[in-house]
Amino acid sequence: MHAPQSSLLTDGRRLHLHHGPIDLIIEVWGQNRADAYAAATRRFQTILQELVDELPTLRTKVNATTAFESPTARRMQYAVTPYAANIFVTPMAAVAGAVADEILAAMVGATTFDKGYVNNGGDTAFHLEGDAHIDALIAAPIPGHIRIAENDPCRGVATSGWKGRSHSLGIADSISVVASNAAAADVAATLIANAVNLPGHPAITRTPASDLSPDSDLSNRPVTTDVGHLPKIDVDAALDAGAEFAQGALNADRIAGAFLTLKSHSRHVGVADQIAFPERIFFQCLTLPSEKP
Repeated sequence: MHAPQSSLLTDGRRLHLHHGPIDLIIEVWGQNRADAYAAATRRFQTILQELVDELPTLRTKVNATTAFESPTARRMQYAVTPYAANIFVTPMAAVAGAVADEILAAMVGATTFDKGYVNNGGDTAFHLEGDAHIDALIAAPIPGHIRIAENDPCRGVATSGWKGRSHSLGIADSISVVASNAAAADVAATLIANAVNLPGHPAITRTPASDLSPDSDLSNRPVTTDVGHLPKIDVDAALDAGAEFAQGALNADRIAGAFLTLKSHSRHVGVADQIAFPERIFFQCLTLPSEKP
């Protein structure tokens, strides 16, 4: 395994950290940017190896009593445990968001800064002080953005779908979720994407996850590899199923909002409102109770 890589991007403002499958873009505003980036780089040196050391357990169905050594693994466990009683889920469903949360926590613990984010392939953790806010694009087929302000309890955004970098049991083009932290958003986006589904539909091609990735935590469960033409009635049925799951997560205070897309159609759940820009979605977190990882 190559050593962790750290460099400033050409704009001189953002830090790029890369090691194996982890690829982070970090930006901090404030006079202590250099100290924050140094803290992020230090924490990044061992984070992948820590996860590799516990990978066999992280790839199994979550167990709230498992004692993980890595703080990142514990973040993953904490994020997925609320769903474990009713659905198959492993801590790996929250890995990208948990890494973002852990690196952000290292910066916040080391110094002060006005605002910042850690973006791990679209799963993003945010920090805000004072009257600061951050606007970020939503990675979805229908363009949109999210605004998070200091007085909002939401600090994480994540996106999932069958076309993304991880396998999906469902057929959603994109699911974007806002939650209290990136790990919570990550697992919720994954599970909502799984719920946008039409089991047995002839237009959907599926392959056992293990055939595509022999070490996948999904084992031989069928994951989506292609979605053909779907009549609108079927698109509506799939989106309704996903929206129902998302509403359940919202009712349980696990997310603040979700935006679901499939075949140019969409659903909103929670604190999501359309604004004056055509085909743009604006999320603003207002009511989600704070959680601690």
